[in-house]
Amino acid sequence: MTRLSVEMLAADAAEPITSAGHAQLGIAVLAGIAAIVLLITKFKLNAFLSLTIGTLVLGAAAGAPLDKAISSFTSGLGSTVAGVGVLIALGAILGKLLADSGGADQIVDTILARASGRSMPWAMVLIASVVGLPLFFEVGIVLLIPVVLMVAKRGNHNLMRIGIPALAGLSVMHALVPPHPGPLAAIDSVGADLGVTLALGVLVAIPTVIIAGPVFSKIAARWVDVPVPERMLPRASEEQSDGRVSKEAVRRPSFGATLATVMLPVVLMLAKALVDIVVDDPENTVQRVFDVVGSPMIALLVAVLVGMFTLGRPAGFTKGRLAETVEKSLGPIAGILLIVGAGGGFKQTLIDSGVGEMVLDISKDWSIPAMLLAWLIAVVIRLATGSATVATISAAGLVAPLAADMSTTHAALLVLAIGAGSVFFSHVNDAGFWLVKEYFGLSVGQNLKTWSMMECVISVVGGALVLLLSLVI
Repeated sequence: MTRLSVEMLAADAAEPITSAGHAQLGIAVLAGIAAIVLLITKFKLNAFLSLTIGTLVLGAAAGAPLDKAISSFTSGLGSTVAGVGVLIALGAILGKLLADSGGADQIVDTILARASGRSMPWAMVLIASVVGLPLFFEVGIVLLIPVVLMVAKRGNHNLMRIGIPALAGLSVMHALVPPHPGPLAAIDSVGADLGVTLALGVLVAIPTVIIAGPVFSKIAARWVDVPVPERMLPRASEEQSDGRVSKEAVRRPSFGATLATVMLPVVLMLAKALVDIVVDDPENTVQRVFDVVGSPMIALLVAVLVGMFTLGRPAGFTKGRLAETVEKSLGPIAGILLIVGAGGGFKQTLIDSGVGEMVLDISKDWSIPAMLLAWLIAVVIRLATGSATVATISAAGLVAPLAADMSTTHAALLVLAIGAGSVFFSHVNDAGFWLVKEYFGLSVGQNLKTWSMMECVISVVGGALVLLLSLVI
């Protein structure tokens, strides 16, 4: 990952920082990943430090000059934090407003009142899929995490039983359904029809998200049973300094106002996507306006500002209390930002070392069906670089000539095969791996058993459904 912008790939296309051969690069990749895993699991070293050291091991093993390896790492860290850092911060502020105002409690109480224990995972996957349709993955996480954690805590549910369906809904939408940047870029490269790809993407996404979400969450809950991380659980400040319960604690915004505030960035981003599709004229004034207000940062910023009135005012917040809420929301995410950024730095070093080009060179000689070839190439690039967007665009560029003689439906299915392969097995070189790990308070091993395996299920099930559809339509 970073999944926020296709344009960020321009930075990924830098000249390789080493001229090492394929064998040396392969060994370097294994050495870097092994160093990270060993430092975290065996020596219990902080993930940020482990990722930094693992990057240096990768660069040294690949024969890259140390200064260039450091430059790649800092460049990747900076671009990742620039892409997701502001979104995480704004999401944290919105989450804290939801918690302190009682809005999050209102949502949780309403969901718990209308959904039984068995139906809760299905409710979560539905909410995440709808919310995740126009949202980037990171934005969806920061909006849904407070609700996921509070539903699990208040309903006494296994965290994985609630969290995995939510993550599955977001990830499936990201991989298979436009207007996410990966599928859109692949559609452009392959020359597929957007409407057909969208329709087939939804068709493939529905069974995929059911299997990877509510169904797989049963298995994940048996494998990993962890408490809700208290440090990440949004808390309302219900007690004053003298120990008395404040009047604010018993005043809540309505469910409608709370839901409208949470959905506001979703609506703004969805409106942007629809306008881009319908108008399709970058010079059009309406499209330019929606391109601004529908961008993730502006949409979340607007939601935060609106939330100060729709959430804070009904709870009786003063200006001082609003300022205190914003300030306290930022502290807990500092570690997450560094770890996610370091994951992006490791990914950038992999790319700048020439690993992506190595994979493409090797895969050119594979003689297998087009759909399977597209899926496999995306899988290998994803494993090597950790970036779903890089995997999608690289694989689409490689297999694009194959689409020349394909029907409209098969060209669309080729795009979906690439999208399914691009999310295979998220691990230590994926910034999203660290984002999920820190938010849910998991160890590396627990994250591999849950989040990483869920990504595998999405990739395999989605790829299999695409292959099946290619045989019957």
